[in-house]
Amino acid sequence: MPPKRHLTARRVRLGAELRKLREATGMTAREAAELLEADAVQISQIESGTVGVSAKRVRRMAANYACTDAALIDALVEMATDRTRGWWEEYRGVLPQVFLDGAEVEHHAAFLREVVIHYVPGLLQTADYARSVFTYTRPELTQDEVDLRVEHRTKRRGVIEREIPTPYETIVHEFALRVHVNDREASLSQLRFILDKIEAGQATVRVIPIECEGFAGAGASMLYLGGAVPQLDTALRDAPTGVAYIDAQPRLEQLRILFERVRTASLEPTASRDLIHRLTKEL
Repeated sequence: MPPKRHLTARRVRLGAELRKLREATGMTAREAAELLEADAVQISQIESGTVGVSAKRVRRMAANYACTDAALIDALVEMATDRTRGWWEEYRGVLPQVFLDGAEVEHHAAFLREVVIHYVPGLLQTADYARSVFTYTRPELTQDEVDLRVEHRTKRRGVIEREIPTPYETIVHEFALRVHVNDREASLSQLRFILDKIEAGQATVRVIPIECEGFAGAGASMLYLGGAVPQLDTALRDAPTGVAYIDAQPRLEQLRILFERVRTASLEPTASRDLIHRLTKEL
């Protein structure tokens, strides 16, 4: 297959998983190529995601690597053969690739778990809230560029608004709910919007109250996305160079533990809903 023009996080992940299976056997790329009746360059291209790979080849590679996990193999085959052209493709060339990749991995996630300390979670932001954040934090953007980012963020909500929504649990600090990124009217609309999503069953929201003691998780923000099988889970975290995609199992386990620790510091969903309702009364 010819090299792909556009690398996506999902295709890169497929290649990375095939590389992990090969390396687990101690097999070199050259040895793997011989078994596949290919050459080492092709193996390298498949593992880097720069070329596609057929379902037949994925199953053959898994067999060559002595992988007997049928669920994992089926999930890898689905990744290889998926031809979804999602709504995010309309933003190719007009928004940075990270926006497209994020929307794609959310679309395919089995579940979403998020921790947000300083802002309202992106999937629960109103257009006014998102516009205020983009305008303030990225003053170099033109109005059209801000509009595109707001539109993209709004469309991301499709994963929790579709007929069968992706299970979504988010933990947010009360601080983020109290900060007025715009005026009081916009803040009230934002809080009511969150309550609407809770009542619609589209989001499970837990709030870390300001008076919570022993909470040192200001840097705990993350988006954890469940894969078709646990081996394909992914986490997204902000890094100095941009968004970091995490798929190494030891790091994912650390983040699962961190999520549970933050969850322990938060209120139960019903108490969290009541707190948000009280905040609307204060406004």
